[in-house]
Parts: sequence; structure tokens; C-alpha cells
Amino acid sequence: MRNRRQFLSAVAGGLLIAAAGKVIGMVQANDTAESKGDFPYKLTEAEWKKKLEPRVYGVLRRAATEPAFSSPLYQEHRQGVFHCAGCDQALFLSESKFESGTGWPSFWQPASPKAVGTSTDYKIGYPRTEAHCANCGGHLGHVFEDGPPPTGLRYCINGLALLFIPA
Repeated sequence: MRNRRQFLSAVAGGLLIAAAGKVIGMVQANDTAESKGDFPYKLTEAEWKKKLEPRVYGVLRRAATEPAFSSPLYQEHRQGVFHCAGCDQALFLSESKFESGTGWPSFWQPASPKAVGTSTDYKIGYPRTEAHCANCGGHLGHVFEDGPPPTGLRYCINGLALLFIPA
């Protein structure tokens, strides 16, 4: 029997959107990062589209979700720092990464108290805590209260939103 986390991971990972007769392997949302507030690092939509590969743009700027277990960073175990793929801000240290079994890189705390911001997300019908880069507003993923000590939090992050810099 599957537990709730495994079930939700499987469902989220299996969701696909058909667009123009073509299947896209990400769940697409309608919010943009700009709708969440004012951030120090700013680019125009045209600049973001030019800077980011389309799938990265979909996650960071349109709040899409990559399929579970699709990111190479899910299995990344080296020492280093995970940065925002949009603005290069340090977001998470490898020391806070843990195996959550969800299919996405998971961390129990950000690299610093000001690295990651949160907002309330109602996109699936009930409130969730969305995590975003505090520097550029890019969508990272969500925060859940089922993580390990010492915080009890699980920052469930799209690998496409991150760049890993080994130590």
C-alpha cells in the first residue's frame, strides 16, 4: 500500500498537459513570478525568455512542476550549494538535502533565512505554501510540514529551478 506522499508524487509526476496536439511533461500553472511581489533581481519577460531554457522558464516564471524523478539533482549527493537557476542566488546547502521519496530534491532548510520566500498557493483547491527565490521571485516548489528534524519542514523543489555548484 502506498503512503500519501508516494501517492501524491506519483499523481503529480504523471500529470501531463496536451498543448497544440503535443504532450508537455510538466504541469503548467497560470501565475507568473512577477505576480508575487517586488524582487531585487528583475528582468523583463522577454529577457527571462531569452535567458532561460523553455522548461526552466516554465518552472521559474510560470510555476510549472517538472515530473517526479526526472531531475538529475534528485540523486545529487556531493557537497556543494544549490543556486537559483534564474539569478544564481544560493538557496540550499547540500547538508540540508535529504531523501524524501517524493521524486523531487528535498531540503529541511534554506541556505540562509533570507534566501527563500514563501506565499500561499491555492492552485489545486486548498492552501499550500509555495517556495520562491527571495531574490528574483522564481517559483521553486512547495514547503510541507512533514520533513525531518530539526525543522520538521520539507522544501520540495523542482530540480529545473536549481543549479548545483559542487564544493
